[in-house]
Amino acid sequence: MTQYAIIKKLTGPERAEVEVLRGTACGDDCGSCEVCHYASKIRVEARNAIGASVGDKVEIETATSRVLGAAVLVYVVPFVLFFIGYALAALVFELAEAPSMLVSFGFFALGFVVIALVGRRHKKNPITYEITNIIGCGADCV
Repeated sequence: MTQYAIIKKLTGPERAEVEVLRGTACGDDCGSCEVCHYASKIRVEARNAIGASVGDKVEIETATSRVLGAAVLVYVVPFVLFFIGYALAALVFELAEAPSMLVSFGFFALGFVVIALVGRRHKKNPITYEITNIIGCGADCV
């Protein structure tokens, strides 16, 4: 997965903190609230083997499978468990609608427990970013 970022500071030899410019649904062109403009930037540490400087606009890459896996874990797993919980309660235990809904919300909460457990396991092997290309120079380049 390729994204664009700006180098904010160098954190060590061949390491840099970058601010990733994430896209938003409105394309960062909503003049009504501008909330998404501030929420669309995150900072991550990236490997800087090409020697980019502070202020440079760069291209960073990460494994697409890791990013998509995290997205599925966070956004899909709780809802799948929600429907599994409802189906189990309604079909297997032959519960009425209200108790089935309570069971389904319990399974939904179980999804967040799964997210927390998997997240703890992946702290040892986090998603890594690498600067692959310098797109534009920062303040040092004239």
